[in-house]
Amino acid sequence: MGNRLSGRDETHHPKCLLQFGGKTLLQRHIENLRAVGVDGLTLVVGYRSHEIEAEVARLGATGFVEFVSNPRYRDGSVVSLWTGRDALKSGVPVLFMDADVLYDPAILRALVDGPGATCFPFDTGFEDGDEPVKFCLLGNRPVEFRKAVRNEDYDRVGEWVGFIRLAPEFAMALAGQVETYVEDGRLAEPYEEAVRDLLLSPLGDTVGTADIAGKAWIEIDFPEDVERAETEILPRIGG
Repeated sequence: MGNRLSGRDETHHPKCLLQFGGKTLLQRHIENLRAVGVDGLTLVVGYRSHEIEAEVARLGATGFVEFVSNPRYRDGSVVSLWTGRDALKSGVPVLFMDADVLYDPAILRALVDGPGATCFPFDTGFEDGDEPVKFCLLGNRPVEFRKAVRNEDYDRVGEWVGFIRLAPEFAMALAGQVETYVEDGRLAEPYEEAVRDLLLSPLGDTVGTADIAGKAWIEIDFPEDVERAETEILPRIGG
């Protein structure tokens, strides 16, 4: 919904329809995904979904995009992930991506080609603070995945980009984990908590990482992020 970006009056566009260089974030996602050989996109929608559907039609991508409607989009993001759980159960590798990121397409290529059955891209050149989701490693093993780090026994840390390449086993387990959250009434939780549960389980041993420090990207949450996206990030990724 972008409440932190535009207030709470629910008259603003969904964040994935923000435009940079004449293209919406959604258009950039679709173009980048097609360029790395992805053959379809499952898009969870809720807030002002008709506008997103109209953008997909404008792009001529209706055959590429499958919409899944989440009428409870005001709940925590774990509900949105739960709504799209069938895509996680597909039995094939899945690229999980937040929609509110402007990024160098090289990051997506690094994710697709990165090591491990499941791969997390993270930025060790990040600026620390309360907002970044920190991805922490001890050796090559994930040991923490939160904004507020509780386990400080790590030797590498970076900001998670909001993307994951999920092996079928990890994707299936994540579908089961979000189902448990919803069944337990934990509807206000961010989906990162369900991902964290699996990272700290034996599945964490199957995870590889791609350090994308130096590559241009930004998650857009606040008005100042829009300005940075336009003045700093867009020129670096070629408009």
